[in-house]
Amino acid sequence: QVQLVESGGGLVQAGGSLRLSCTASGIMNRIYRMAWFRQAPGKQRELVASITGSGSTNYADSVKDRFIISRDNAKNTVYVQMNSLKPEDTAVYYCNVVVGQLLATASTYWGQGTQVTVSS
Repeated sequence: QVQLVESGGGLVQAGGSLRLSCTASGIMNRIYRMAWFRQAPGKQRELVASITGSGSTNYADSVKDRFIISRDNAKNTVYVQMNSLKPEDTAVYYCNVVVGQLLATASTYWGQGTQVTVSS
């Protein structure tokens, strides 16, 4: 059974930093991609950043140059370092893991979410 455990959320002032981490357990296949999504009240869930097994990264325009995603393959853990936080970054952040050899047949798993609140 795949489980994703997130940590690192909290309350921070604008301009501050937080680091989220997510560790996946029960993975029996290749991890194709690890990512962070977020969902603010009244808005759709959106991709924040993703990283593939080879280290290729992708960022939402709104977080480029402020957030850095990384992963520790040995620990099945993904991190996102969030700097220069803004009130509009306030949301529930979800870890997302895609498992499988091919994207077309892969399985997707979600963490339970961690709240990030940025005060002005």
